[in-house]
Amino acid sequence: MTERPAQRTPNRQLAALIAEAGFSNAGLARRVDQLGLEHGLDLRYDKTSVTRWLRGQQPRGTTPALIAEVFTRRLGRRLTAQDLGLDACAPVYAGLEFAGTPEEAIDIVGGLWRKDSGSHAELRKIAFTPAGLVVPSRDWLIGRADEKVARSEPARVPVQSRSGPRPAAPQQPASAPPVPAHAQVLPGPAAVPRQRGQGSERSLGQRVTGGDISALRSVGELFRTLDDRYGGGHARQALVRYLEHECEPMLRGAYGEQTGRRLFGAAADLTRLAGWTSFDIAAHGLAQRYFVQALRLSQAAGDRAYGSFVLVTMSRQAVYLGHGREAVQLARVAQQGVGTGAPAVVQALLHSAEARGHGVLGEVRASTAALVRAERALEAAKSGDEVPHWARFFDEAQLADEFGHCHRDLQQFRAAAQHAERSLQLRPAAHARSRLFCRVVLASARLGLGELDQACQLAAEAAGQAAEMRSVRALEYVRDFERRLEPYKDAAPARTYRDKVSALG
Repeated sequence: MTERPAQRTPNRQLAALIAEAGFSNAGLARRVDQLGLEHGLDLRYDKTSVTRWLRGQQPRGTTPALIAEVFTRRLGRRLTAQDLGLDACAPVYAGLEFAGTPEEAIDIVGGLWRKDSGSHAELRKIAFTPAGLVVPSRDWLIGRADEKVARSEPARVPVQSRSGPRPAAPQQPASAPPVPAHAQVLPGPAAVPRQRGQGSERSLGQRVTGGDISALRSVGELFRTLDDRYGGGHARQALVRYLEHECEPMLRGAYGEQTGRRLFGAAADLTRLAGWTSFDIAAHGLAQRYFVQALRLSQAAGDRAYGSFVLVTMSRQAVYLGHGREAVQLARVAQQGVGTGAPAVVQALLHSAEARGHGVLGEVRASTAALVRAERALEAAKSGDEVPHWARFFDEAQLADEFGHCHRDLQQFRAAAQHAERSLQLRPAAHARSRLFCRVVLASARLGLGELDQACQLAAEAAGQAAEMRSVRALEYVRDFERRLEPYKDAAPARTYRDKVSALG
């Protein structure tokens, strides 16, 4: 890659970190190239490239952020390009930072909302990176709720000129991690924050009330309903604009300690939902960033149980993308983070997430054992138990759905069919997308059992439903069935299926 002309000052910061990490120049270059491949970049660095960096040359593009991530992985602490004596750039890892303070968390997630609420289509093209799961989940597990979130004065909104230098970061305590360059949150033009009075009835610094938080919760329920019935693409942008114009001014407003915890909890829930709807339209890198920030907001709320739910959501995305090992690890971190004190329904949810990861990996015994733990936990739940609002969806229908998915992935098709049928019997019609997924699982199980007519009929129904939704995941479920159907493409039921699907277009 083309690089800037050499500077006269040797990069002593980079040299010190290379020594600390125990890298050779060739070893560092190789790791940067390998990390680049995770992001679809064909980099060709070698030991000579590293020698030039040590002499003061500055790599262009995303390379400084990649180099910083190599050291972050090696040394176990978050490092930025500036920490390495390299120029800042549009970082590929921006938005994946686990903020050191609530103030920093607001800045990062607020910048993410502002960028996403505009017409920045590049945000939806950012790649998912498994490596980006490690540091946030670890920091959540070992972290504690913030000592103080109350605010009596309005927060400063970071501003960055499109051409001028970024303002200096606020001073942090010596024990806090370095402040990331989050003023430019994601690749693309710098985000200019909304000024007071622009696009919102709420002014910065206004006191937040219990009614405000109740409104945030009600909005979440509305968007959840729209998402499950019509797909994440139906109202995703409206949700993000709501977060920008209503939720961010609240976070930057004035509130006491108890109200602040509830406010951060509501913000975490809406941010996770923004990630979930992004996941549903296959904006996987963007969704990953929303999930990480929801995890950090849940820590500010002091809600470990909700943090475990965010990790389960991240685990489900990893399962969908075929990263079974990471999915299992996330589910186990969630279990460890809440211990045995969580409600039985939450325990069932966490164990089922682990089972799905093992299923993708083809680990029969581990998946079965996790399913048994989930089943026992749900059986232990009592009707009078207090269940968090976000876990109430996990009932017998959902557990049967989890069983069906796992058995399908493990090619245990008879068991998969039995559980999928039970889930469809129990699941209300309002959960349209969940029923669609389960119907495709049933179709795949029937296909695996050689019941071609039934399989194609079920899949055709699902395809018709998917055509009415704005959900890439729904379409991909149908495409997965079609890939399984390929060996039978010349059979009459397969031809009939293709005719029905073609008519939908």
